[in-house]
Amino acid sequence: MSKVPPKLSGDPETTGHSWDGIEEFNNPLPRWWVWVFYLTIVWGIGYTIAYPAWPMINGATAGVLGYSTRAQVAEEIAAVDAANKAINDKLAAADLTAVSGDPELNGYAVSAGGAVFKTWCAQCHGAGAAGAKGYPNLLDDDWLWGGDIEAIHTTISHGIRNTEDDEARYSMMPAFGRDGLLEPAQIDEVANFVQSLSGTPDDASKVEAGATVFADNCASCHGEKGEGMREQGAPNLSDAIWLYGGDHATLVQTITNARFGVMPAWAGRLSEAEVRAVALYVHQLGGGE
Repeated sequence: MSKVPPKLSGDPETTGHSWDGIEEFNNPLPRWWVWVFYLTIVWGIGYTIAYPAWPMINGATAGVLGYSTRAQVAEEIAAVDAANKAINDKLAAADLTAVSGDPELNGYAVSAGGAVFKTWCAQCHGAGAAGAKGYPNLLDDDWLWGGDIEAIHTTISHGIRNTEDDEARYSMMPAFGRDGLLEPAQIDEVANFVQSLSGTPDDASKVEAGATVFADNCASCHGEKGEGMREQGAPNLSDAIWLYGGDHATLVQTITNARFGVMPAWAGRLSEAEVRAVALYVHQLGGGE
Protein backbone atom coordinates (compact mmCIF):
# COMPACT_ATOMS: atom_id res chain seq x y z
CA MET A 1 0.00 0.00 0.00
CA SER A 2 1.42 3.36 -1.02
CA LYS A 3 2.10 5.91 1.62
CA VAL A 4 0.44 9.29 1.35
CA PRO A 5 3.05 12.04 1.66
CA PRO A 6 2.53 14.46 4.50
CA LYS A 7 0.77 17.70 3.78
CA LEU A 8 3.12 20.64 3.57
CA SER A 9 2.47 23.97 5.17
CA GLY A 10 0.68 26.31 2.78
CA ASP A 11 -0.74 23.57 0.54
CA PRO A 12 -4.39 24.02 -0.44
CA GLU A 13 -7.06 21.61 0.67
CA THR A 14 -7.32 18.37 -1.25
CA THR A 15 -10.40 16.77 -2.77
CA GLY A 16 -9.80 13.64 -0.77
CA HIS A 17 -8.91 11.63 -3.83
CA SER A 18 -5.68 9.68 -3.77
CA TRP A 19 -4.09 7.50 -6.40
CA ASP A 20 -0.74 5.78 -6.02
CA GLY A 21 0.18 8.21 -3.32
CA ILE A 22 -0.82 11.25 -5.35
CA GLU A 23 -3.53 13.51 -3.98
CA GLU A 24 -5.59 16.04 -5.92
CA PHE A 25 -5.55 19.60 -4.72
CA ASN A 26 -8.87 21.38 -4.55
CA ASN A 27 -8.01 24.33 -6.78
CA PRO A 28 -11.26 25.85 -8.09
CA LEU A 29 -11.24 27.87 -11.31
CA PRO A 30 -11.02 31.65 -11.00
CA ARG A 31 -14.45 33.10 -10.39
CA TRP A 32 -14.19 35.43 -13.39
CA TRP A 33 -13.48 32.45 -15.66
CA VAL A 34 -16.50 30.56 -14.32
CA TRP A 35 -18.79 33.55 -14.90
CA VAL A 36 -17.47 33.98 -18.47
CA PHE A 37 -18.14 30.31 -19.10
CA TYR A 38 -21.73 30.67 -17.83
CA LEU A 39 -22.18 33.75 -20.00
CA THR A 40 -21.09 31.87 -23.12
CA ILE A 41 -23.75 29.26 -22.39
CA VAL A 42 -26.40 31.94 -22.02
CA TRP A 43 -25.15 33.68 -25.18
CA GLY A 44 -25.25 30.39 -27.13
CA ILE A 45 -28.83 29.71 -26.08
CA GLY A 46 -29.83 33.25 -26.96
CA TYR A 47 -28.15 32.98 -30.37
CA THR A 48 -30.06 29.82 -31.26
CA ILE A 49 -33.28 31.60 -30.34
CA ALA A 50 -32.50 34.81 -32.22
CA TYR A 51 -30.94 33.36 -35.40
CA PRO A 52 -31.47 30.30 -37.64
CA ALA A 53 -29.80 27.44 -35.84
CA TRP A 54 -31.50 24.12 -35.22
CA PRO A 55 -31.80 21.79 -38.24
CA MET A 56 -35.28 20.47 -38.91
CA ILE A 57 -36.64 18.00 -41.46
CA ASN A 58 -37.28 20.57 -44.20
CA GLY A 59 -35.09 23.42 -43.07
CA ALA A 60 -33.96 25.06 -39.85
CA THR A 61 -35.48 27.16 -37.11
CA ALA A 62 -35.92 30.68 -38.48
CA GLY A 63 -34.97 32.63 -35.37
CA VAL A 64 -37.06 35.39 -33.79
CA LEU A 65 -35.08 38.12 -35.59
CA GLY A 66 -35.96 36.70 -39.01
CA TYR A 67 -32.38 36.98 -40.26
CA SER A 68 -31.47 35.10 -43.46
CA THR A 69 -28.09 34.89 -45.16
CA ARG A 70 -29.91 34.10 -48.43
CA ALA A 71 -31.96 37.27 -48.09
CA GLN A 72 -28.83 39.26 -47.35
CA VAL A 73 -27.09 37.90 -50.46
CA ALA A 74 -30.23 38.60 -52.51
CA GLU A 75 -30.25 42.19 -51.28
CA GLU A 76 -26.59 42.65 -52.16
CA ILE A 77 -27.13 41.18 -55.64
CA ALA A 78 -30.14 43.46 -56.12
CA ALA A 79 -28.03 46.44 -55.08
CA VAL A 80 -25.32 45.52 -57.62
CA ASP A 81 -27.95 44.98 -60.34
CA ALA A 82 -29.46 48.38 -59.56
CA ALA A 83 -26.04 50.03 -59.74
CA ASN A 84 -25.34 48.37 -63.11
CA LYS A 85 -28.83 48.78 -64.56
CA ALA A 86 -28.00 51.74 -66.77
CA ILE A 87 -24.96 50.15 -68.40
CA ASN A 88 -26.70 46.75 -68.68
CA ASP A 89 -29.63 48.39 -70.45
CA LYS A 90 -27.17 50.12 -72.77
CA LEU A 91 -25.43 46.82 -73.49
CA ALA A 92 -28.71 44.99 -74.11
CA ALA A 93 -29.74 47.59 -76.70
CA ALA A 94 -26.37 48.17 -78.35
CA ASP A 95 -25.29 47.02 -81.80
CA LEU A 96 -22.90 44.19 -80.97
CA THR A 97 -20.61 45.05 -83.85
CA ALA A 98 -20.21 48.59 -82.50
CA VAL A 99 -19.52 47.80 -78.83
CA SER A 100 -15.76 47.57 -79.37
CA GLY A 101 -15.83 51.25 -80.38
CA ASP A 102 -17.12 52.27 -76.96
CA PRO A 103 -14.22 51.72 -74.51
CA GLU A 104 -16.34 52.03 -71.37
CA LEU A 105 -19.09 49.70 -72.58
CA ASN A 106 -16.65 47.23 -74.10
CA GLY A 107 -14.54 47.13 -70.93
CA TYR A 108 -17.60 46.48 -68.80
CA ALA A 109 -18.93 43.82 -71.19
CA VAL A 110 -15.64 41.90 -71.31
CA SER A 111 -15.25 42.03 -67.53
CA ALA A 112 -18.86 40.96 -66.90
CA GLY A 113 -18.65 38.36 -69.66
CA GLY A 114 -15.56 36.83 -68.07
CA ALA A 115 -17.47 36.40 -64.81
CA VAL A 116 -20.40 34.83 -66.65
CA PHE A 117 -18.08 32.51 -68.56
CA LYS A 118 -16.30 31.29 -65.43
CA THR A 119 -19.65 30.69 -63.72
CA TRP A 120 -21.60 28.96 -66.49
CA CYS A 121 -19.30 27.99 -69.37
CA ALA A 122 -15.96 26.93 -67.92
CA GLN A 123 -17.35 23.56 -66.80
CA CYS A 124 -17.40 22.43 -70.44
CA HIS A 125 -15.05 24.77 -72.30
CA GLY A 126 -12.45 25.03 -69.54
CA ALA A 127 -11.42 28.00 -67.41
CA GLY A 128 -9.20 29.23 -70.23
CA ALA A 129 -11.77 28.42 -72.95
CA ALA A 130 -9.38 25.92 -74.60
CA GLY A 131 -12.10 23.27 -74.65
CA ALA A 132 -11.77 19.52 -74.20
CA LYS A 133 -12.71 16.37 -76.08
CA GLY A 134 -16.24 16.98 -77.34
CA TYR A 135 -16.21 20.63 -76.23
CA PRO A 136 -14.98 23.24 -78.76
CA ASN A 137 -11.85 25.29 -78.25
CA LEU A 138 -12.97 28.92 -78.28
CA LEU A 139 -9.47 30.32 -78.72
CA ASP A 140 -8.80 29.18 -82.28
CA ASP A 141 -10.35 30.19 -85.61
CA ASP A 142 -12.23 26.94 -86.16
CA TRP A 143 -15.97 27.54 -85.74
CA LEU A 144 -18.73 25.05 -86.45
CA TRP A 145 -21.49 27.66 -86.67
CA GLY A 146 -19.53 30.87 -87.30
CA GLY A 147 -17.20 32.99 -85.19
CA ASP A 148 -18.35 36.55 -85.83
CA ILE A 149 -19.97 38.32 -82.89
CA GLU A 150 -23.54 37.89 -84.17
CA ALA A 151 -23.04 34.15 -84.79
CA ILE A 152 -21.55 33.67 -81.33
CA HIS A 153 -24.45 35.58 -79.77
CA THR A 154 -26.96 33.39 -81.59
CA THR A 155 -25.22 30.19 -80.53
CA ILE A 156 -25.10 31.25 -76.88
CA SER A 157 -28.69 32.48 -76.90
CA HIS A 158 -30.32 29.42 -78.47
CA GLY A 159 -27.79 26.65 -77.93
CA ILE A 160 -27.18 23.61 -80.08
CA ARG A 161 -29.40 20.53 -80.54
CA ASN A 162 -31.30 21.10 -77.31
CA THR A 163 -35.02 20.47 -76.84
CA GLU A 164 -35.75 23.66 -74.89
CA ASP A 165 -35.40 26.25 -77.66
CA ASP A 166 -37.14 26.03 -81.01
CA GLU A 167 -34.43 28.22 -82.53
CA ALA A 168 -31.53 26.07 -81.35
CA ARG A 169 -28.92 25.36 -84.00
CA TYR A 170 -29.62 21.86 -85.23
CA SER A 171 -27.93 19.29 -87.39
CA MET A 172 -27.57 15.52 -87.20
CA MET A 173 -24.85 13.31 -88.59
CA PRO A 174 -26.08 9.91 -89.76
CA ALA A 175 -24.77 6.88 -87.88
CA PHE A 176 -23.43 5.27 -91.03
CA GLY A 177 -22.40 2.02 -89.39
CA ARG A 178 -24.98 1.63 -86.65
CA ASP A 179 -27.84 2.27 -89.09
CA GLY A 180 -26.36 0.07 -91.80
CA LEU A 181 -25.76 2.87 -94.31
CA LEU A 182 -22.16 1.81 -94.93
CA GLU A 183 -20.32 -1.46 -94.61
CA PRO A 184 -17.37 -1.68 -92.16
CA ALA A 185 -14.97 -1.84 -95.10
CA GLN A 186 -16.40 1.38 -96.53
CA ILE A 187 -16.14 3.09 -93.15
CA ASP A 188 -12.50 2.06 -92.94
CA GLU A 189 -11.89 3.45 -96.43
CA VAL A 190 -13.56 6.78 -95.84
CA ALA A 191 -11.79 7.16 -92.49
CA ASN A 192 -8.48 6.79 -94.32
CA PHE A 193 -9.58 9.36 -96.88
CA VAL A 194 -10.55 11.84 -94.15
CA GLN A 195 -7.17 11.31 -92.50
CA SER A 196 -5.47 12.07 -95.80
CA LEU A 197 -7.13 15.50 -95.96
CA SER A 198 -4.97 16.84 -93.11
CA GLY A 199 -2.29 14.26 -92.51
CA THR A 200 -1.20 10.73 -93.15
CA PRO A 201 -3.77 7.92 -93.51
CA ASP A 202 -3.36 4.58 -91.78
CA ASP A 203 -3.56 2.80 -95.12
CA ALA A 204 -2.85 4.93 -98.20
CA SER A 205 -4.11 2.18 -100.49
CA LYS A 206 -7.67 2.80 -99.26
CA VAL A 207 -7.72 6.56 -99.81
CA GLU A 208 -8.94 6.44 -103.40
CA ALA A 209 -11.86 4.15 -102.55
CA GLY A 210 -12.57 6.28 -99.51
CA ALA A 211 -12.78 9.39 -101.69
CA THR A 212 -15.62 7.78 -103.62
CA VAL A 213 -17.46 6.86 -100.42
CA PHE A 214 -16.93 10.42 -99.16
CA ALA A 215 -18.26 12.01 -102.35
CA ASP A 216 -21.37 9.81 -102.27
CA ASN A 217 -22.20 10.11 -98.57
CA CYS A 218 -20.35 12.97 -96.86
CA ALA A 219 -19.67 15.78 -99.33
CA SER A 220 -23.23 17.08 -99.15
CA CYS A 221 -22.50 18.36 -95.64
CA HIS A 222 -18.72 18.59 -95.39
CA GLY A 223 -18.16 19.87 -98.93
CA GLU A 224 -16.31 18.29 -101.83
CA LYS A 225 -12.94 19.15 -100.27
CA GLY A 226 -14.04 18.36 -96.72
CA GLU A 227 -13.85 22.00 -95.66
CA GLY A 228 -17.15 21.90 -93.80
CA MET A 229 -20.39 23.83 -93.97
CA ARG A 230 -21.31 26.26 -91.21
CA GLU A 231 -24.97 26.38 -92.20
CA GLN A 232 -25.22 22.80 -90.94
CA GLY A 233 -22.55 22.89 -88.28
CA ALA A 234 -20.51 20.39 -90.33
CA PRO A 235 -16.84 20.58 -89.26
CA ASN A 236 -13.91 21.28 -91.52
CA LEU A 237 -12.10 17.95 -91.94
CA SER A 238 -9.06 19.38 -93.69
CA ASP A 239 -7.53 21.54 -90.94
CA ALA A 240 -6.31 18.90 -88.45
CA ILE A 241 -8.50 20.42 -85.72
CA TRP A 242 -10.65 17.69 -84.20
CA LEU A 243 -13.48 17.95 -81.70
CA TYR A 244 -13.51 14.25 -80.79
CA GLY A 245 -10.17 13.12 -82.19
CA GLY A 246 -8.64 12.55 -85.60
CA ASP A 247 -6.89 9.22 -85.20
CA HIS A 248 -8.15 6.30 -87.30
CA ALA A 249 -9.94 4.48 -84.49
CA THR A 250 -11.79 7.61 -83.37
CA LEU A 251 -12.81 8.49 -86.91
CA VAL A 252 -14.18 4.99 -87.43
CA GLN A 253 -16.17 5.34 -84.22
CA THR A 254 -17.47 8.76 -85.25
CA ILE A 255 -18.55 7.56 -88.69
CA THR A 256 -20.08 4.38 -87.28
CA ASN A 257 -22.11 5.90 -84.43
CA ALA A 258 -22.16 9.65 -85.24
CA ARG A 259 -21.83 12.48 -82.72
CA PHE A 260 -24.60 14.55 -81.18
CA GLY A 261 -23.21 17.24 -78.89
CA VAL A 262 -25.76 19.38 -77.06
CA MET A 263 -25.40 22.92 -75.74
CA PRO A 264 -28.14 24.50 -73.59
CA ALA A 265 -29.93 27.69 -74.57
CA TRP A 266 -28.68 30.44 -72.29
CA ALA A 267 -31.23 33.09 -73.25
CA GLY A 268 -33.68 31.56 -70.79
CA ARG A 269 -31.11 31.34 -68.00
CA LEU A 270 -29.19 34.59 -68.37
CA SER A 271 -30.32 38.14 -69.00
CA GLU A 272 -29.81 39.60 -72.47
CA ALA A 273 -27.03 41.80 -71.11
CA GLU A 274 -25.27 38.73 -69.69
CA VAL A 275 -25.62 36.80 -72.95
CA ARG A 276 -24.19 39.74 -74.89
CA ALA A 277 -21.40 40.21 -72.35
CA VAL A 278 -20.24 36.59 -72.56
CA ALA A 279 -20.53 36.68 -76.37
CA LEU A 280 -18.23 39.71 -76.45
CA TYR A 281 -15.88 38.05 -73.98
CA VAL A 282 -15.59 34.91 -76.12
CA HIS A 283 -15.23 36.96 -79.29
CA GLN A 284 -12.24 38.87 -77.96
CA LEU A 285 -10.37 35.79 -76.71
CA GLY A 286 -8.54 35.53 -80.00
CA GLY A 287 -10.59 33.22 -82.16
CA GLY A 288 -13.49 35.56 -82.91
CA GLU A 289 -13.86 36.65 -86.52
